[in-house]
Amino acid sequence: MKKINITIIGAGSTYTPELIDGLIRRRESLPVGRLVFMDIDPRKLEIVGGLCSRILEHAEYPCEIRFSDSLKDSIAGADFVLTQFRVGRLPARYLDETIPLKYNLIGQETTGIGGFFKALRTIPVMEEIVSCMEQLCPNAWLINFTNPSGIITEYLANHTKLKHAGLCNAPVSMYDGIREAVGEDVGITYVGLNHLSWITSVRRDGRELIHELIDRGYHTEAMANIGDGLFQAECLKDIQAIPSSYLQYYYNRNKKLAEQKAALKCRALVCMEIEEELLRLYQDPNLVTKPALLDKRGGHKYSYVAVSLIDSIVNNRGDHHVVNCRNHGTLPFMDENDVIETEAIVDADGIHPIPVLQIQSPHIIRMMQLIKEYEKLTVKAALTGDASIARNALLLHPLIGDYDACSDCFEEMKQVHSIYLPRFQ
Repeated sequence: MKKINITIIGAGSTYTPELIDGLIRRRESLPVGRLVFMDIDPRKLEIVGGLCSRILEHAEYPCEIRFSDSLKDSIAGADFVLTQFRVGRLPARYLDETIPLKYNLIGQETTGIGGFFKALRTIPVMEEIVSCMEQLCPNAWLINFTNPSGIITEYLANHTKLKHAGLCNAPVSMYDGIREAVGEDVGITYVGLNHLSWITSVRRDGRELIHELIDRGYHTEAMANIGDGLFQAECLKDIQAIPSSYLQYYYNRNKKLAEQKAALKCRALVCMEIEEELLRLYQDPNLVTKPALLDKRGGHKYSYVAVSLIDSIVNNRGDHHVVNCRNHGTLPFMDENDVIETEAIVDADGIHPIPVLQIQSPHIIRMMQLIKEYEKLTVKAALTGDASIARNALLLHPLIGDYDACSDCFEEMKQVHSIYLPRFQ
């Protein structure tokens, strides 16, 4: 079996041992010839890369290991390039979460104005990665975990020619939760955009179970970065769907805003503490497995999602995965080239989304169409540096809306992130 070469961009992330664990678990079906750890943070690359090397050695996993801070050197000859970086690191996330609160806006790293600025910082770096891949490994796959994953994939799908997929660990958690509640032998319909998604059907032998789940108060497990807030029972009955926990920011907006303002620490500060504790643990020369603390960082099931997708491509498995990809008629109410988050068959020929025809909820349809227009304008703003386009995007978003708050917050965040936003100078 041909061995593959994998490059991890942002390999200093404390998530990386999760990925290495996944590769080891699939060593028989997915042999890796070369593994390149690339990061611009030398401290984290040394610490995280050191642990990953020990994990691989302990597992007697035979592959060439390289460490690099050079994008071109890292990408050359890759079969798969995995992106999991954070432009501005956690201090930038802290600003994304805290500045909006001054303007009575939700502060969150992937949605609202915080997620908007994360996208503005990320797309120019992704352009550089794409340019290098087009020159040095044009046939490679780009597998993106960098948030906001849906917006980044919107850019990749409609502004590049690379083979790509956008991934998130939230959908698999939603699927697992449903199956734990009602059993494995069910068909699940998942619809939405990244961090704006719903399960609209759970069927067994032709019988619909979602209404029973809603009636008994079933909720998806809240992601670590969101908290344990629950949706109102009447809300779920109204929409007749089970939403991703990220919908709390929309359906419980005032409550989440109040929680954020009252919190002693924003999530970014909590992540900084967890990350430093993980880095301390990672330096232990006797540690040769991923520590349990990593799950608190939000990386749970990351390895399963990423590695199983690569396995499906390399081994032509035809497995089902929830991915961010072009619509291609999957949802009749979305444009053909809109990137959606949907279940797809993945094989050696690529990603084949499975048509979803029974979505009749006006609420879900209009929410998706509105946020998709916001996402497309966000990509356009990132590529042009046009402040008017940026404000138009923000004014569309349900978590923003007010022009004074939008404009003032935009100007402040543009200033504090200016080093990462050369097009907005």
